[in-house]
Amino acid sequence: MTRVHRPGETPRYPPQDLGSYALLADGERGALVGPRGEICWLCAPRWHDDAVFAALIGGGGLYAVTPAERFVPGGAYEDGSLIWRSRWVTRSGIVECRDALAFPGETGRLVLLRRIVAREGPARVQVVLHPVAGYGREPMREMRRGASGEWRARLGGLALRWSGAEDARPAGEGGDGCRFTLELDLAEGQRRDLVLELGAGPLRRPTVDPGRAWAATERAWASAVPGLGDTVAVRDARQAYAVLRGMTSADGGMVAAATTSLPERAEEGRNYDYRYVWIRDQSYAGQAVAATAPGPLLDDAVRFAMARLHADGPDLSPAYTVDGHPVPDQQPLDLPGYPGGSDRIGNHVNRQFQLDCFGEALLLLAAAAEHGRLDGDGWAAAGIAADAIRRRWREADAGIWELDNRAWTHSRLICAAGLRRIADAAHRGPSAHEWSSLADAIVADTARRALHPDGRWQRSPDDPSLDAALLLPPLRGLLPADDPRTRATLRAYTAELTDGFYAYRFRHDERPLNEAEGAFLLCGFVVALAEHQQGHEIDAYRWFERNRGACGAPGLYAEEYDVAQRRLLGNLPQAFVHALMLEASARLAGPATTPGKPPRPTKAAP
Repeated sequence: MTRVHRPGETPRYPPQDLGSYALLADGERGALVGPRGEICWLCAPRWHDDAVFAALIGGGGLYAVTPAERFVPGGAYEDGSLIWRSRWVTRSGIVECRDALAFPGETGRLVLLRRIVAREGPARVQVVLHPVAGYGREPMREMRRGASGEWRARLGGLALRWSGAEDARPAGEGGDGCRFTLELDLAEGQRRDLVLELGAGPLRRPTVDPGRAWAATERAWASAVPGLGDTVAVRDARQAYAVLRGMTSADGGMVAAATTSLPERAEEGRNYDYRYVWIRDQSYAGQAVAATAPGPLLDDAVRFAMARLHADGPDLSPAYTVDGHPVPDQQPLDLPGYPGGSDRIGNHVNRQFQLDCFGEALLLLAAAAEHGRLDGDGWAAAGIAADAIRRRWREADAGIWELDNRAWTHSRLICAAGLRRIADAAHRGPSAHEWSSLADAIVADTARRALHPDGRWQRSPDDPSLDAALLLPPLRGLLPADDPRTRATLRAYTAELTDGFYAYRFRHDERPLNEAEGAFLLCGFVVALAEHQQGHEIDAYRWFERNRGACGAPGLYAEEYDVAQRRLLGNLPQAFVHALMLEASARLAGPATTPGKPPRPTKAAP
């Protein structure tokens, strides 16, 4: 079908710098809301399904609540939640819009809550609801009023109900697509609740009571996010935890990001769809939670990884949809895309073998076992992962950065780390001995083939260069902090692949680091952990604070950060960055230690 665009919509709501967007999420899907109150990205009914608001990447559809007069935008999350308050200062006063996806979400039905309040002085607000299914291909149809005055419609294969806007006007028949518009004049202190529902099936329940929905969402977030008072950055740690929870579905899978096609570097073709669950990212999140407040979010990560290991064994895929199905093939959408980017869905990762996923799965299972949270099925999954490593560790793989197939050093060492950690958690027995012996064999072979003459690890036997990923295995218990290879690798990496306490993955070419790609925020937090492990507390805090500040105004992290322009790059929000920020915030609060090992005496953190 022909793409649908509302005339005048693009000039009024053009794409913004990624650092200005906030995330609303309920576990089953996520929405981005911009500084003018525009929800410009939302897929329904779940993360990987088609977008109904796709203006972010040049498609049709948005849902905007915007002051009618000139304003200065602002906003903030309510502590420990993904409840967002947009706040606009106008000539007449201050108006706010409180936004949330009702939490926790249902798999087949979403409830989007918006509460508009004239906080100081009167407020005139314009509302536009213009959903378009299929990334802008299918406008609303069958628009009608319900028995209670609410608006109902069909949207692709979804049912739509919009309540609280009985005085809205339908507009835009034909090629412009169908939409609703509403103008509100609120006196000081007055408010208006708008509730949008989208369902995969008929919406037969009574219309949502906004007061009850808001109260239930507030209680759910308060219950889901722990206090984390023993971290070094409590509010940010709680926000990171909320992001991880909001991106974790009822099936246990946590998507890597809420979006697709946002460029890592303008016009260089590095645009990917991250609305899927990466086993590696799931492990990072689980280990971060284990280091802070082991509980349901750790159990969710284990449950998803365990199910995939039981289902696929040695053929474990690097990534899945949140319901455990294969990631679809990559394809374009024929949309303009976010400026500097393109428009693609699906991901070529579905055709890759990534050996390190088995090691990461073992690290996740071991973290659960160390807290007494691994059952018999979990131990069986550990056996499956260990056997897959035994069978496949000599194979070339795409590695952590999903590049060409090689004997990547990180892939082998992280598998050895997982084997040792799960063996330690198992204590004694034939399996523990077998896993430890296999880890020893992998380390010995890798040292023989991929140890640089300078005494540090190198990327692969045929690539002597450095890689940030080589800092991870010692952090996961493979080697002690005082191992000469650990120290040599950290020294060489910080000397060659960092700049001003920002970290880069590897050297792409002869260009300066920040011209080839953005600083990789995951790596910055990894360096903070590595310096902490060495007892270098001042440097650890410098790394932590520099990268903690590389977020947008709402406190969300993307995958990369353009140091020169101070802008976020890539899909948003990137869950594994929030996971490593959370873990670093926890570990820097205590003495240097390796996960699964007793703390060593060291100088306490300031």
